[in-house]
Amino acid sequence: MTVDHGGGTANNTEAELSDSLKTFGAVLKALREEAGLTQEEFAPRVRYSAAYIAKIEQGKRFPPADLPARAGEVLGPVGAKVLTAAARSLTRKALLASWFRQWAGIEEEAITLYAYECRAVPGLLQPEAYIRAIFDRRLPPASEEQIEREVASRLDRQQIVSANQNTAFGFIIEQGVLERRMGGRDVTRQVISHLLEMSTRRNVEIQLMPTVQEDHCGIDGQMYLAETPAHQWIGYTEGQRSSNLISAPKDVSVLLQRYGKLRSQALDCRATVELLEQMRGAL
Repeated sequence: MTVDHGGGTANNTEAELSDSLKTFGAVLKALREEAGLTQEEFAPRVRYSAAYIAKIEQGKRFPPADLPARAGEVLGPVGAKVLTAAARSLTRKALLASWFRQWAGIEEEAITLYAYECRAVPGLLQPEAYIRAIFDRRLPPASEEQIEREVASRLDRQQIVSANQNTAFGFIIEQGVLERRMGGRDVTRQVISHLLEMSTRRNVEIQLMPTVQEDHCGIDGQMYLAETPAHQWIGYTEGQRSSNLISAPKDVSVLLQRYGKLRSQALDCRATVELLEQMRGAL
């Protein structure tokens, strides 16, 4: 089953996003006014310009990911909580590429989620600096507003790892992905530290596939596998602005076999931690 990446979904998505932006702006304005602050007084206290805050309140700009936290310093814990909830109401799926939305819904409900990546660190494991490095280099170039939207969307999506504590997450990542040093040494150091931190979670397994591995069955590229609450397995692969959702049992069986073999070929979790620490120390 191929997921269409074009067609009529775009207009609906833009309308949904516009409504969500206006809702967030209205909430921000109400909280600001309740605190007795003008835009000119509020803006410098959250370290943004008054013009930028005005556009956010009008629903014309996507709020930066750190705005709820910064606003919380001014509006207090209750205001921060309300604004954080409003930020989450900016429908996550409206910010995802149309060809990714169907998998995102499956991913969110999965009771088991496996990923093998040979191109980049899996999205659920990317620290903010790495996310920004990716979007800063994407072509065609994105505007600052688009980048803020994408960063906020991906960070929000990552919450399923902490929220779904009964979900088993397994990630196999090619060592070469980290050796590429996407974004530079500092970003790579943050990525490795984040992977080490995530690997301490009880429901997360991270394995590195060593650069030299003569017995490697992942030659056909990255793959994702999810087990639904009904215990049905679904596969997902992704390419240039397109994706493939795989539900036929015989095809999913192939991916499961390959993933199982990849787990045996990759370093185990303990050896992975040792290698990550060595790589971080060498930066």
